[in-house]
Amino acid sequence: MRILLLLGVGLASPALAQDRPAPPCTSATLECARMAGGNATIVAEPVAMMIAAFDADRDARVTRAEFDAGVRQSFEAVAPGGATMGYIKFADWAERWLGNRNALPSPFEVDADGSNGITADELLARFARYFAQYDANKDGVIVRSELLTIRAARVRDGEGRGSGGKDRRRRN
Repeated sequence: MRILLLLGVGLASPALAQDRPAPPCTSATLECARMAGGNATIVAEPVAMMIAAFDADRDARVTRAEFDAGVRQSFEAVAPGGATMGYIKFADWAERWLGNRNALPSPFEVDADGSNGITADELLARFARYFAQYDANKDGVIVRSELLTIRAARVRDGEGRGSGGKDRRRRN
């Protein structure tokens, strides 16, 4: 009986080892996430999708000049000839250019002087911070790989899929 118990524990050990969390990924690469034993998701934030749309010459690179022109063009598209856009117009702008009225940045982040109106210069100043953030190698050009975020996550059956926390694995 003891031999069977020891044999059962020995066989169960590899299964227990599989439930350990994956080690942290030290680089933002899909390969790193796979090596960690987890799944990975590649995400493009709304602002990143907007920046990609600024590629005027279609060379898959967004220069600072293309970026600035794109931000100004997006402002003009929603507030033609206007010196400012109010927060409701900004929500219209966000829906058109970011895909959702509630996408970041919020109008409060952009309205630097608190005037309840956003100027093209305020929009450009806020987006200049995004340019600096996404230009990872600081060469003054944003390429597609700099716009992507790799999220490593270990997903098991029944987790994070609307199961209410229940384990839906089939038991034999």
